[in-house]
Amino acid sequence: MQIMVRDNNVDQALRALKKKLQREGVYREMKLRRHFEKPSEKRAREKAAAVRRARKMERKRLERDGSK
Repeated sequence: MQIMVRDNNVDQALRALKKKLQREGVYREMKLRRHFEKPSEKRAREKAAAVRRARKMERKRLERDGSK
């Protein structure tokens, strides 16, 4: 990954780097890999995330279709 520093503005370059890392999910990956996660815990976490996504999609669908 490469970030250009323009006009010796290191703060702006650092913000751009952090934004790129956040967008690519590097921080989330680092947090998950900090400790070993048992396969059963991983399945439970992924299942809970899927449930949250499904609920969110349903809310958005109802908000979009239900207001007519």
